[in-house]
Amino acid sequence: MAEQQNKIFVGSGKEVFENLINISVCLSDLPKEYIREYNGKKYISLEVNTKREADKFGKTHSLTVNTWKPDGNSATSTAKSTPVADNTAVVESVMNDGKIGSTDDLPF
Repeated sequence: MAEQQNKIFVGSGKEVFENLINISVCLSDLPKEYIREYNGKKYISLEVNTKREADKFGKTHSLTVNTWKPDGNSATSTAKSTPVADNTAVVESVMNDGKIGSTDDLPF
């Protein structure tokens, strides 16, 4: 239950059809410490959660920031857990050793 308190809510959505959920994201609420830069583009990992019941606006889903961070025991998890912009040399070194994959792959 403590995990729920640490959730960073950044949007909500509504199931329109069985295979379609419309989501609205508040870009102002996206915490900068979870935004990663890779190959000149910015990424953030988000989670779409199904609500137990629709709210008063008919929203059936909520959107939260994925705040999970690796424990830091390996070189790979250390490179992933810190912003790429601050650790470019470490990430490139790990990628060149073939531990993550090609440089076209996303770092998460």
